Amino acid sequence: MIGVGDMVLLEPLSENSFIQNLKNRFDHDEIYTYIGTVVISINPYQSLPIYTADKVEEYRNRNFYELNPHIYALADEAYRSLRDQDKDQCILITGESGAGKTEASKLVMSYVAAVCGKGQEVNKVKEQLLQSNPVLEAFGNAKTVRNDNSSRFGKYMDIEFDFKGDPLGGVISNYLLEKSRVVKQPRGERNFHIFYQLLSGASDDLLKRLKLERDVSKYNYLSLDSAVVSDLDDGANFRIIMDAMKTVCFMDNEVQSVLELVAAVMKLGNIEFKSESRVNGFDESRVEDNNDLKEICELLGIEQIVLERAFSSRTLEAKQEKVSTTLNVAQAQTKQSKKVMGVLDIYGFEIFENNSFEQFIINYCNEKLQQIFIDLTLHEEQEEYIREGIEWKNIEYFNNAVICDLIENNNKGILAMLDDECLRPGTVTDETFLDKLNTVCAGHHHFESRHCTNSQFLTDHTLPHNCFRIQHYAGKVLYCVEGFVDKNNDLLYRDLSQAMYKARHPLIKLLFPEGDPSKMNLKRPPTAGFQFRASVGTLMKNLQTKNPNYIRCIKPNDKKAARIFTETLVRHQVRYLGLMENVRVRRAGYAFRQLYKPCLERYKMLCQQTWPHWRGPARYNGVEMLLNSLQVPKEEFCYGCSKIFIRNPKTLFALEKKRRECLEVLAAVIQKIYRGWKQRKHFLLMKKSQVVVAAWYRRYNEQHNELTTSHFFLQSRKILRELKHQKQCIEAATTISAYWHGTKVRREYRKYFRASAGKKIYDFTVKRTIQKYFLDLKKKIPSMSPIDKTWPPQPYQFLEGTHKELGRIFHLWRCKKYRDQFTEQKKAIYEEKLDASTIFKDKKALYPGSVSQPFKGDYLEINQNPKYSKLKGLLEEKVILADVVHKINRANGKGTARLFLLTKKHFVLADLKSVQIKATVPLPDLASVAVSSQSDGFFALKIKEGSASAAKGDFLLSSERLIEIITKLLRAGTHTAERSEINVDISDEFVVHFKQDKVCVKFIQGSSKNGNSAACKRKNNRLLEVSVPSS
Repeated sequence: MIGVGDMVLLEPLSENSFIQNLKNRFDHDEIYTYIGTVVISINPYQSLPIYTADKVEEYRNRNFYELNPHIYALADEAYRSLRDQDKDQCILITGESGAGKTEASKLVMSYVAAVCGKGQEVNKVKEQLLQSNPVLEAFGNAKTVRNDNSSRFGKYMDIEFDFKGDPLGGVISNYLLEKSRVVKQPRGERNFHIFYQLLSGASDDLLKRLKLERDVSKYNYLSLDSAVVSDLDDGANFRIIMDAMKTVCFMDNEVQSVLELVAAVMKLGNIEFKSESRVNGFDESRVEDNNDLKEICELLGIEQIVLERAFSSRTLEAKQEKVSTTLNVAQAQTKQSKKVMGVLDIYGFEIFENNSFEQFIINYCNEKLQQIFIDLTLHEEQEEYIREGIEWKNIEYFNNAVICDLIENNNKGILAMLDDECLRPGTVTDETFLDKLNTVCAGHHHFESRHCTNSQFLTDHTLPHNCFRIQHYAGKVLYCVEGFVDKNNDLLYRDLSQAMYKARHPLIKLLFPEGDPSKMNLKRPPTAGFQFRASVGTLMKNLQTKNPNYIRCIKPNDKKAARIFTETLVRHQVRYLGLMENVRVRRAGYAFRQLYKPCLERYKMLCQQTWPHWRGPARYNGVEMLLNSLQVPKEEFCYGCSKIFIRNPKTLFALEKKRRECLEVLAAVIQKIYRGWKQRKHFLLMKKSQVVVAAWYRRYNEQHNELTTSHFFLQSRKILRELKHQKQCIEAATTISAYWHGTKVRREYRKYFRASAGKKIYDFTVKRTIQKYFLDLKKKIPSMSPIDKTWPPQPYQFLEGTHKELGRIFHLWRCKKYRDQFTEQKKAIYEEKLDASTIFKDKKALYPGSVSQPFKGDYLEINQNPKYSKLKGLLEEKVILADVVHKINRANGKGTARLFLLTKKHFVLADLKSVQIKATVPLPDLASVAVSSQSDGFFALKIKEGSASAAKGDFLLSSERLIEIITKLLRAGTHTAERSEINVDISDEFVVHFKQDKVCVKFIQGSSKNGNSAACKRKNNRLLEVSVPSS
């Protein structure tokens, strides 16, 4: 390893040795160095072969300190902590402009994409996350004097993972795009990349559709002195961006809309205005050349007169301009249950020759990031010793919270005073804002101005009158207040927003929703400073909920050249980044610390008791056994609650040296075992080969012997075929001879018996045919089941009548045999079924469903159920049928559950709950039964007029077992000696006598609210309507 890979182990430690170690490693292309778990990254300004696929596999699933310092080690540590320990991670990449922050974020994302899971959907998500970078850089990055690919906006990406560690997607938040760069760029700098990439890489046909020319000098918004950058191929980058936009699911029409908008912005810079005098003596502005304006209107789908009026006039309303802002601030992060890894790539600290509102906001954001670094590293480092129960003496360090308070204090902060100036009535200028700063911030130690009330800097000629200076953590920065108020207001006149909303271009309409006349809002929008402060506050809260991982980027020189290390520049960055304080805090108590289990896993081979496996707890026992066996002095280490702390780097170096020596011994053992395994494998392979060769030889030998044997068998089969042919010839000759002799005999027979031979032959043929018929019929006789209607087909036409009669006789005989098997009980059941068929077949739609259901009779098990013992005692006769029916109430058509009991002489209705008899009707008093022809279960029991039971009126009941109830009721009534047969009236409309009233019951087809069952509803005092669902 070149130099010292971890600054915590640097001996001796000083600022000079720190810088020298960085320079030594940088000269040997070692651009990464550790401070504990913090990674220092120096921009090499050249491509290095340290980001290959082999490097990714080398650092995959390896311990942080196991290999040379690398950004992949930090990315792997963060990913494994997220995947295995369910800890949300964030990677904070900081440094000034040109230090390589954007490239570092790309490397982190590419590593995570390479090591996470595979699969079609996962690969698609990974590709979209990676391809989002070129699109964002094209529209948000530009060349500056310090960096050819400087981010002119802040970007924070939350990558979401599932429980397996596979990416699900990402949420990208943008912060403060430098919009002023579109219309004006400092000398030596360019506009955003997309403008130059479009002109260089687009085809001639596309440029023609966008009404553009390839010459950059044709557009006022594009600077000419830096239009071409040596390290950037704008044409190739444009093709990369087009492919990337398709990858992140931009449709073709959406890409076209974006490019049309870019072209329109370029052409806006070419519009010039001229002054014309009006009749009232005032001047008004007009567009000087309408050609560019016309092309812009064609691209955006806006009427030319509408856009020209919006450019040259403004509508006033209630003495107050109605304005709206287009600043797009990142929305608050929503809390999600997924695992999240955040990557922060935000603009670095900037000190330019002319610093304005944008630099002030950017440097404020960097102050907040420095503050969170101090809180989570320097402060957390010292808190760890206290948390682990180790004696500790506090180390002082500079805390930039006072600078953050100067900028963001709600009452006396610079941003608060800027908002007050923008919102107060009266004349507001940049000078009045500076006067207010001079009054309120005069006593602050980090604020300097020429006109402070204490006159401290009155003679400081390096301070212009329209500027103020802030002592940031990275140095003093001079800010010119010119434009502060206007940029903070960030106003857009209503006429322009309404004109844009009228455009037929779909993207323009989405970008200016405030131009919708139906959504007019007179409320003044929040200022740019207020929105940015709120979004930065949300970002800081989000970062504090995650486990931080730091990459501190350092710029080695201002020339953007490789292999140049400017010590003064690097020293300045080391100081304001607080790297020395970070090292001192790490070294003050203990230079190295590690959890007990990883420590034991790394050094367990140095002790016989812990090698190869330590069965006891790693905490205390295992590590204590290891250090005691190595005779490490007790003053060189200390046991914490969860970690082992090592004071001197030399102790760690000694442990690493012994580990390397032990690993060499272990490597020799592994080599010995491997060589033995390899030779044994070779021997087994040779043995297997010998067996295969022997087997093939034996097979060859057997096949050679089989060839001789097969020749003999071939000859034998040939002789056998010849013998079979001779036998067939003899049999054929015998058959022909027999037929010939038969023919001769028949000729002689016809000579002598011609007169009576025909009748004899006929009689004989008929007898043989009938005999054959009966024998065949015996074989084909059907089964003995009465329902089997099959009968063998008629073989001969002259036996047609006989064949049918035999079938009828067989069926009658079969039915008699079947009936002879019946018991008396079974006969009664079938008689009931026959009676039911006689009554309901082809008359009641409910009947077919009852054919397959046996008539059980006692469905309540009245003899076994103790609940009905009282009821059983009241009945003197045997119960033929017991079931639950519903008695229909004439008042509302609803049914009430009743027990229905049928005996030989009576039918009884009883209450279902109390088992109390409600009605007992003798069967002779029953006149008739009325039912419908449909599939319902309603039936009416009509009582004979003048009988003892007539006072109670007829009974309208409903039951699912209607067929069985009426059949048994009719059979019981018929067997009663006192009366004649009961009539069954099947009709869809009948009359029921309820005591003194007559009610018509009418059945109709229709839907029912009760599903598939019929429903009864009272229509009036004389009509009950039953709705039967159609089948």
